[in-house]
Amino acid sequence: MTIPPTPTHYNSITDDVLGEVPRDLAFRPCGVDAPAALTRSQIDHFNEHGYILPIDVFSTDEIIRIRSYFDELLARVLANGKDQYSISTAHMTYGHVYDLLAEPRIVACVSDLLGDHVIGWGSHFFCKMPHDGKTVAWHQDASYWPITPSKTVTVWLAIDDADTDNACMRFLPGSHTHGHLPYRESDAAENNVLNQTVTDAEARFGEPVDVRLQAGQMSIHSDLLLHGSGANNSARRRCGLTLRYCTSDVRAYQGWSGKGVVIRGADPDHHWGNPPRPDTD
Repeated sequence: MTIPPTPTHYNSITDDVLGEVPRDLAFRPCGVDAPAALTRSQIDHFNEHGYILPIDVFSTDEIIRIRSYFDELLARVLANGKDQYSISTAHMTYGHVYDLLAEPRIVACVSDLLGDHVIGWGSHFFCKMPHDGKTVAWHQDASYWPITPSKTVTVWLAIDDADTDNACMRFLPGSHTHGHLPYRESDAAENNVLNQTVTDAEARFGEPVDVRLQAGQMSIHSDLLLHGSGANNSARRRCGLTLRYCTSDVRAYQGWSGKGVVIRGADPDHHWGNPPRPDTD
């Protein structure tokens, strides 16, 4: 399977010390020579289509315990006046989330894509409550991050079952091979959880794929893959934990390097902060 060459797409960010820093936002095919957790077919699918799903991770008993933990965490957050979308960079605050970021079964799959030296730098619960009217417009993850080059993958771990009834994610296969795409600021009528919208995405990139996952399963997608979700108009909650991983040669600016944990291998340049596991849960 041959991936068509991707033009190099550059953007820039502002860094307090370095000034304008160019970002390289071009897709690079992933995969190691001898994968241990993923199949060669799954890796080829990731490179061609931008995602893998579903991947079984946790047993029923395990995900019940993880969901119970999230239920308690969500109750605390809401009691403190924050909303369900605010539990971000959670591995820096909560030991149990740090453990999920470092979970060997997850890291084994990620390492088959990224190689021996892996940094885990992101953890964000995306929880759509029953009858939550908010959407997530078509977007690319890489647009939001002061990180270069574009070599991050996102794990979406299903805490609850996710299907079309409760507004599961949707992917636009192959859109990642087009590099960084122009976007506009979302308008109020979209009721978007985020603030970017890539317009006419389905007309330009084809039929979406519904990311149906059972609780305890996960998907993995490229940071350049267009994805989004509709409003949850059902009586069921839909919660997923996003976990972000990159190779150790990636550079983060605006203080983001402090979030990065050396999950596997090494960080020879000591760029990433490698914070310890938090004591609090």
